[in-house]
Amino acid sequence: MTFTKLLSDQRLTVILLMTTLALVIASALYVYLIETQPLTLTILIFSTTGAAAIATFLAFRRDAALAAITARARELTATDNITDDESTANMPATGLNELLEQLGTRLNTAEASAYQLDLLLDAMNDAVVLTDINGNIIRLNESAAHMLGYSSDEIYQQPVRTLIAAEHRNEFRLSDEKRPVETIFVTRLGNGIPVSYTTSRLDADLFSFAGFIIAARNISERKLTEQRIRYLARIDPLTKLSNRMQFRHLLQREIARAQRRKHKIAMFYLDIDRFKDINDTFGHAAGDTCLETMANRLTKLLPEKAIVGRLAGDEFAVAIEWDGAEESLAAFVQSTARHMLAKLTRLQIIQGHEIHTSLSIGIACYPKDADNVIDLIRSADAALYRAKKLPGSSFEFFDAQMNAEEVERLMLKSKLRRSYELDELLIHYQPKIDTKSGRISGGEALVRWELSERGLVLPSEFIPLAEETNLIIEIGEWVLNQVCTDMRHWQDKLSTPVQIAINLSLKQLAQPNFPQRIKAILDHHHIDPSCLELEITESTLMHDADHTIKLLRQIHDMGLKLSIDDFGTGYSSLSALQQFPINTLKIDQSFVHKMRGNEDGTKIISAIIDMAHSMDMDVVAEGVESELQLRQLKTLHCDHVQGLLFGNPMDAEDYFRLLSSELNGQLSHSNLFG
Repeated sequence: MTFTKLLSDQRLTVILLMTTLALVIASALYVYLIETQPLTLTILIFSTTGAAAIATFLAFRRDAALAAITARARELTATDNITDDESTANMPATGLNELLEQLGTRLNTAEASAYQLDLLLDAMNDAVVLTDINGNIIRLNESAAHMLGYSSDEIYQQPVRTLIAAEHRNEFRLSDEKRPVETIFVTRLGNGIPVSYTTSRLDADLFSFAGFIIAARNISERKLTEQRIRYLARIDPLTKLSNRMQFRHLLQREIARAQRRKHKIAMFYLDIDRFKDINDTFGHAAGDTCLETMANRLTKLLPEKAIVGRLAGDEFAVAIEWDGAEESLAAFVQSTARHMLAKLTRLQIIQGHEIHTSLSIGIACYPKDADNVIDLIRSADAALYRAKKLPGSSFEFFDAQMNAEEVERLMLKSKLRRSYELDELLIHYQPKIDTKSGRISGGEALVRWELSERGLVLPSEFIPLAEETNLIIEIGEWVLNQVCTDMRHWQDKLSTPVQIAINLSLKQLAQPNFPQRIKAILDHHHIDPSCLELEITESTLMHDADHTIKLLRQIHDMGLKLSIDDFGTGYSSLSALQQFPINTLKIDQSFVHKMRGNEDGTKIISAIIDMAHSMDMDVVAEGVESELQLRQLKTLHCDHVQGLLFGNPMDAEDYFRLLSSELNGQLSHSNLFG
């Protein structure tokens, strides 16, 4: 029994004794007065009845106030019925502070005792810790006691910092910042529990003491989910090797280490010859088994510190650091390449079939052939291209003649500038479909570049060139103006708002007065800001995060929608992203493609959707190409989809006709949505 409960019980006993004594005295007076002074008795009865009525009214008013407070506490903590995967960012920061304000006011109004405060805190499902002004623990509610394994008496007057893991104590502050913070609580048994907590100051004017209240929620399940997402985002689920993104990251670190040590790096780019024939002849399951076998063999034959990754469908990469003499490097590389060819091309028995494979290997070395990740991979890829032209299994070293691609790249830069100046770039639109209704919920503007002598140049090829030359800023502003022009035309003809998303680059965001530039373009075309959605990649978002947050809040306050493009390809977590004013999260198409017969691929998408929804974000899945993918995404409650299943990206006129048809009741893909 707590001190406050004991105190309350003592008060109750006194009240009962006083009431009993009053009844005895009243009975004696009744016997006396009924015989001697009946008028006085009548007045006494009316007075007593009136006093009792007033007391009853006051008691009911206090009980009603306390009931309201308790109901508010239960309402505040009702979100605990939601899974721990969900974000707790807003609840502690706003709900707790509102509760504290109401708590102080209503407790004073109701003249309630500390016992009612105990009841109220114990009604909360979140862990609550009360401290004095010096940070010494006064009380734990029942949820906190259950989480930590302590009772209030056991930990009374202990510094609250003793609950924080040693490595996080320097970061812990008792303040009134009213924002969620993550840390590690340590239980009585020494176990660490990740929590999201908020602190708020208690003023002596409202409470019987000054101090702090800490509300915390166990986020262990959410942390495990985030770890799983990070793992699946970096590891190829089929072969369990690093994927392209992770391989490049590890290779970057290897190059930095080799530079410090004056070492060399040999990069091997491997490709299975005619792998498509295996899939077509024996099925995709046999192809997957072949890749798994290749990955296992590759891992076993390489040195322990070698970096291995699967870069694409049937493409693998290996990087090995060399600390020997430079004149011995070529011999080492040739020996390693021959060893790979001998071991990796051995006969495979898959599903009772004998499968013979041949292999091509391209080789490039740091720093002789390239001094950075991108160029080293590109050089090895160029050598692989030549090796594949040779019969049978073979390997090729990169040489200077292969730099013809680099010459082509420089020419492409020049042609891109000329095409922009001649207004030869195009914008196509890809519809975004609502998974519930099957109707068009918006579109994405895609820049296209077509050369007469070459045909269509993919954005993945020319956008990096535009980034290098800063032409991306001019192209970005042109895209924004052209999209607004098209939207104005559509809205005038259709008399209904049309929402379009465009992509932003890091260099565009870095422009001075960027929000004002957007506003000027929207005003010029008379476009409502809510009709425009800006897509930002995960890596762009996390670059100089503090500056980006301020900038995006300005844009968001203007009424524009913001979305994260290609989510899952960067190194951030949903916890880190919740500080940005994001409306929509777009799942990268690489995850959608992994859903086919892949339980891990489906799990990662399910986890992303659930966590995004917990932060009030809509989710769009990119790269949907099959009805099976659509059905799976609908089952996972994905909000919107886009991809080739709903047609190729189209020019402005075709997109207008598509919108017009839908307004006339002709749903283009009604058969896919029942």
